[in-house]
Amino acid sequence: MYSYTMVQWLFFFYFYCLFGWCFESAYVSLKNRHLVNRGFMRGPFLPLYGSGAVMMLVVSMPFQHNLILTYIAGCIGATALEYVTGVVMEALFKVRYWDYSNQKFNFQGHICLSSTLAWGGLTILMTRVVHKPVEQLVLSIPEGVLSAVTYVLTVYIVADFTLSFKTAIDLRDILLKMEAAKEELERVQKRLDVIIAVSNEEREMKRQERSQKADELVADIEERLGSLKEKIQNEVSFYPDSIKEEFLELRMKYRMNAENRMQLRSFKDFYKRQMIKGNPTMASKRFKDALQELKETVDERLGK
Repeated sequence: MYSYTMVQWLFFFYFYCLFGWCFESAYVSLKNRHLVNRGFMRGPFLPLYGSGAVMMLVVSMPFQHNLILTYIAGCIGATALEYVTGVVMEALFKVRYWDYSNQKFNFQGHICLSSTLAWGGLTILMTRVVHKPVEQLVLSIPEGVLSAVTYVLTVYIVADFTLSFKTAIDLRDILLKMEAAKEELERVQKRLDVIIAVSNEEREMKRQERSQKADELVADIEERLGSLKEKIQNEVSFYPDSIKEEFLELRMKYRMNAENRMQLRSFKDFYKRQMIKGNPTMASKRFKDALQELKETVDERLGK
C-alpha cells in the first residue's frame, strides 16, 4: 500500500504530467515531422497523464500482488477516466481533443478497445517498473525542498491551466460565432433563391447531399447577388420597391456576416494558434467545417 503525504501525491501528479508531455510530444513530433507542443496546456504538462498515473496507483493498491487483477483494474479505471474527461471537455469546449471514431470497437469516439487494453499494460508497467525509481527519488528529497518545489509548480500550473481554459472557451465561442454567421449566410442564400427563382432540382439535390463549405457558400451568394442586381437593373418595372429594399438588406447582411466570419477565422491570438497546433487530432462533428478552416489558417501562418 502507498502511504504518501498530500504533497508527495501532488508532486507525483506533476511529475507524470511532465513525463506524459515528453512522451506524447516526442511521438507526435516524430509522426508529424516537426516539433509539436502537445496538449491542452501551454507548459510541458499533460494533466490526463498525471491523473491517469495517480489513478493507476490508486486502483492497483488492493491488487499489488496479483498481476491479472492489476491489469483489469488499470483497464477499467483508466478507461473510465478517459471517457469522463472526454465527455466533459467536449461538453465544455464543443471539440474533442482526441477522437477514436476511426478505431474498431470504439464507444462514442471517446474510448476504444485498443486503448483500454493498452491502459491495462501501462498500469502494470507503471506499478512494477516506472514508479519504483520515481518513488525512491521523491522520497529522497527533503520534505522542505519538496514542499517548496511543489508549491511553485502548483502556482505555475494553476496559472497555465487558467489561461488554457480561457483560450479553449474563446475557441469555442469563435466556432459558435462562425457557425452562426454561416447559418445567416445560408438564410440569405435561400431568400435570394426565392426572389430570383433560379433554384432547380439538380442544385437542390446537390445541397441536400452535402452542406456547402463556407468558401463555396460565399461564392454562391456572390453569384446570386450579381444575378439579381442585373435583373433589377434590366427589368426595373418588374421589381417593386419592396424587393429592391430587400435586395439591399440581403446584400448588407451578406457582407456583414462574410466579413465577420473572415475576421473570426483570421484570429491573431498566439495561445489560440498554439492550442490548435498542439492538438492536430482536435475534432468536432457540429463545427467540422469551421474547425477545419481554423486549422488551415494556422497552417497558412506557419507557412505549410
